[in-house]
Amino acid sequence: MAVTRSANSTQLSDHARIWYGLKCAIAGSSGFKSWKGELPVSEAESAPLDQLVRRYLRETLETLAY
Repeated sequence: MAVTRSANSTQLSDHARIWYGLKCAIAGSSGFKSWKGELPVSEAESAPLDQLVRRYLRETLETLAY
């Protein structure tokens, strides 16, 4: 039996690839590295990269909103 991908699974895959690329670019930025350096060492080392990038984006957007 052939495996077929639905439009939703293809879209999800595209979104996952886009998020992965953005996450890597953000994690490599000087702003993220500086922000991460201000975190407690235990948090910066134990938290998943995905969680750190989301928190960085949220805090950055909150700052820009002022």
